[in-house]
Amino acid sequence: MAQQVFPTKGNLIAAKKSLSLAQTGFDLMDRKRNILIRETMALIDSAKKIQNSINVAYKEAYQALQLANITLGIIDELSQTVPVDNGIRLDYRSVMGVDIPIAKIDYTPPQLLYGYTRTNEKLDLAFKKFDEVKMLTVQLSEIENSVYRLAQGIKKTQKRANALKNIIIPQFQETIRFITESLDEKEREEFSRLKVIKKTKG
Repeated sequence: MAQQVFPTKGNLIAAKKSLSLAQTGFDLMDRKRNILIRETMALIDSAKKIQNSINVAYKEAYQALQLANITLGIIDELSQTVPVDNGIRLDYRSVMGVDIPIAKIDYTPPQLLYGYTRTNEKLDLAFKKFDEVKMLTVQLSEIENSVYRLAQGIKKTQKRANALKNIIIPQFQETIRFITESLDEKEREEFSRLKVIKKTKG
């Protein structure tokens, strides 16, 4: 790249400005990457806690369901009374230019939609526990999706930072070195030429 640039003071000034911009760009990319990594680590910690809560809720829900099946018989028919929940909505927030999903669900306390004559408290508990699992799963899916998007953002940012650090910045540094050395050589030649002229005239 350096050899293709004509060694003039104007090009030297332009190369120095470009180098300064590239270094600023690298600093910004590095800062962005660090912020995205911190955000990711915080979300991973939250995901672990929610996953543990889901595991406990699932265990309790299936235990209650098993007892309900034992005491009531297979409850396929009763399960049909629970409506499909379509109340989940997605919003987004931006973290350093990366869109992070926010899952929202219209929460209403679980209402038992089946009759009480052919059911018992074990079925009620299973219903409530599975409702708890649903809410936790919405939270977990939001976090996991956020972590994935942040990881993609980190990867892209790292790639750009590497390009600046390992390609762009060294190229500008080489250009500046080439122009500076060429201008210094030109000055020395001019100085020597003037000395020769001065001697000839003297």
